[in-house]
Amino acid sequence: MRERTIIHLNIVDFSVAVERLQDSSLRDRPLIIAPQAARATVYDMSEEAYQDGVRKGMGLALARRRCRKAHVLPPRPEQYEKAIQCCIRRVLPFSPRVERAHGQGHLYLDVTGSHRLFGPPPDIGWRIRKILRKDLGLDPIWSIGPNKLIAKVASRLVKPCGEYIVAMGEERAFLAPLPLALLPTLRPRQYRCLHEVGLARIGQAAVLSLQELSVLCGRRADTLYNSLHGIDPTPVQAPANNGRRFFFQHYPAQDSNREEIIRPAVLSLADQAGYELRRQKLACRKITIQLLYSDGISCERQTVGKIPVFLDQDLEQAALTALFRCWRRRVRIRSISLCCRDIFPQVHQLSLFHDINKKNRKNKELNKTIDKIHELFGREKLCRGRMQ
Repeated sequence: MRERTIIHLNIVDFSVAVERLQDSSLRDRPLIIAPQAARATVYDMSEEAYQDGVRKGMGLALARRRCRKAHVLPPRPEQYEKAIQCCIRRVLPFSPRVERAHGQGHLYLDVTGSHRLFGPPPDIGWRIRKILRKDLGLDPIWSIGPNKLIAKVASRLVKPCGEYIVAMGEERAFLAPLPLALLPTLRPRQYRCLHEVGLARIGQAAVLSLQELSVLCGRRADTLYNSLHGIDPTPVQAPANNGRRFFFQHYPAQDSNREEIIRPAVLSLADQAGYELRRQKLACRKITIQLLYSDGISCERQTVGKIPVFLDQDLEQAALTALFRCWRRRVRIRSISLCCRDIFPQVHQLSLFHDINKKNRKNKELNKTIDKIHELFGREKLCRGRMQ
């Protein structure tokens, strides 16, 4: 296997760090990022709030009781998106392979071979941290590993500040004494299965064969087997658009699993996404729906189209497809999130068939008219009948 060197950057509590950059009076007080809704859940929190017991996904009412001195701010995804794009531009000179990891403020860099220009990987990590602190006021922790999995786990060990280096060949020794909960690829159901048979450390579970893991954990046992042994062949890949995304969220008035409530909410989110995409003359190819259930478990699925889309009708169809892929439980739903990824400039592709062209022109004119009404009078003044 070819030796690789991966750097994982983690700007801890990213949205909190961005808010504190814009308002310095927030730096010395606990901060909770959550929507201004009666049943909202915590989007992010500062280290002070975390020490008081506040966690992501926790109900805002409970979070306020645990951290009574906290200041609550609504999330501003557009500001966080601008900040992460600034970070990407700062680190691109060190490697053309920069990938946004799952979650906010996480970046992977493949610096294999970059030592010829910038020195050893630890020097690159220090230089990137210095640049982000000086130019943007953001202070990331960083770790180095032979693959993305090891680098990710290593950064978890030094949170909220510090750095960690794992050399090639040290993967199994590094993982063995660590708790299973630190393994990012481990799913809640797999964790429960391993915990029920008395396995608490990664090294203990790594002793099991693939067949034994299959008996305990069922599907995806092969992926778990590789993770327990520190094997992760996935490359660091950066899309041409640097991973730009649009995020929208909805909280039903009450937890519900009724289709007549959930379906219109998803359609409304898709229309919000379409309005924002058309306003910026953009289109997206990937729609992701995430459901947060009342018991705290979340599920996420996505739909990937052949071409980028920006019309409400196309986005609604993709969103509903993703919804019914992940809506498989009878538990009531607390919140619904929609994310647009793979963002591209709009391309108006003509069809060879007249009827299809006529339908597309009609949908474009309809969306254009609805957008003008929303700009003049607000989104609440006009909505589709099927969203009521």
